[in-house]
Amino acid sequence: MAVVRVALDTRSYDIVIEQGALTRAGTYLAGYARKGRLVVVTDAHVAKAQLPRLEASLRAANVAVEPVILPPGEQTKSWRHLEELLDALLALEIERGDHVVALGGGVIGDLVGFAASILKRGCHFIQAPTTLLAQVDSSVGGKTAINARAGKNLIGSFYQPALVLIDPSTLDTLPVRETRAGYAEVVKYGLIDDPDFFAWCEEEGHKLLAGDAGAREYAIERSVAAKAKIVGEDERETSGRRALLNLGHTFGHALEADTGFSDTLLHGEGVAAGMALAFRYSARLGLCTSEDADRVTAHLKAMGLPHDLASAHVTADGATLVAHMLHDKKMAAGTLPFLLARGIGRTFLSKDVVLDDVAAFLDEDRAAAA
Repeated sequence: MAVVRVALDTRSYDIVIEQGALTRAGTYLAGYARKGRLVVVTDAHVAKAQLPRLEASLRAANVAVEPVILPPGEQTKSWRHLEELLDALLALEIERGDHVVALGGGVIGDLVGFAASILKRGCHFIQAPTTLLAQVDSSVGGKTAINARAGKNLIGSFYQPALVLIDPSTLDTLPVRETRAGYAEVVKYGLIDDPDFFAWCEEEGHKLLAGDAGAREYAIERSVAAKAKIVGEDERETSGRRALLNLGHTFGHALEADTGFSDTLLHGEGVAAGMALAFRYSARLGLCTSEDADRVTAHLKAMGLPHDLASAHVTADGATLVAHMLHDKKMAAGTLPFLLARGIGRTFLSKDVVLDDVAAFLDEDRAAAA
């Protein structure tokens, strides 16, 4: 078992990483149950795979469980399902002192966190992430959101959980594609500022995808420790430090938008292709070497992840993709910051990228890969 602390003064909380943690959930969560009850929000897939052992453990600790089950998929991060969830929580008479448990991947975590932030002006919530992407990224740091017609995660809030309970054994029930998509967020931490961790990914990453428990726990702990440190330094992206966590996301969200935020391109797959594009664009600008960009692309490709527009199933031209980027929530005074790199482990925030040049790069990159 490992415990990582997110240090945010009075809003600090622990991230507990333990194989089989859901089976022992009563030990961790009973103290958060008001009047011996916890509401657990999940989706239909996770309800079948993970909810029974969570319920059994809580009931063994004399905690009653009230499940709220939503549809699976990115489309659940919507106004309609937010309203559905809020109505369900109100019907269950959730109070400001209650804790709602988010059991699922990033969609459930983001939706439940946002609902908790606005229900009665704020109740508490606990993250119990069941996908690799949620375990290493979205469950930590307090970013909550739903999607809008204009783009991804445009309606949301910063709202920290009371606890994050990570059970790596939940990954046993995931499709390989979902685990690969989450692996992109693991690699991201090495590319931001930890070249030794990227080298570990190159050597050992295949073990994580193959289900090796030790590799999983090491990668999860190292990833959440990196994110916890950044969040503790810059919770609301005011200094620019936390913005580094968006490596690959500006390109990636544009690719997701072009594929309709659908199963054609999962979020982690979009991030993977986005990181490869960010490094190749950095090389084009002379910021990093082509060898570093090729190394990033080669690793993502070796792990079965999208690494260019074709492998991401994106057919739009550069101008269309840049138009999607204009809806990015990070736009400020008409300028879109980009995460670029001076090398592996040397990511930085650039505020002087010319979008017409980005469009030209995307068209050139597609042509070079053809």
